[in-house]
Amino acid sequence: MALLTAELKEQIAKAGVCHLVTASKFGVPNAAPMGAYWVRENDTVWIANNFMNKTAANLKENPQVSFLVWNRDLGNCFQLKGTAVVEKGTDDFKIMKELLDAKKPGLPGKELVKITVKEVFTCMPGPNAGKKL
Repeated sequence: MALLTAELKEQIAKAGVCHLVTASKFGVPNAAPMGAYWVRENDTVWIANNFMNKTAANLKENPQVSFLVWNRDLGNCFQLKGTAVVEKGTDDFKIMKELLDAKKPGLPGKELVKITVKEVFTCMPGPNAGKKL
């Protein structure tokens, strides 16, 4: 069963900017806004590495990530947790470059960050806050 329902995928697409949270091998956290991302099949989110510095360094040390989806207009807030791999020169990387050029021409798209979503949690306030969806 897919973790990312059609409704969640639609909300991710509408969010505009989401936050990718990483940590170094020593647990030093980093959160960075991401605008060049796409929800793909098999509970996967792709992100273009355009200007990642601390984030890219963290991903090399620790593949565990969180992707926070929230926008005031969404009426929802949720967190995707999973593992990331970084690719360059692969067929998927080439597809990402095409998607990036169509979405935001001129950005470098140095690498493709592929997140395999393992868990989804609500971030909405109330008695279910933090519960797995």
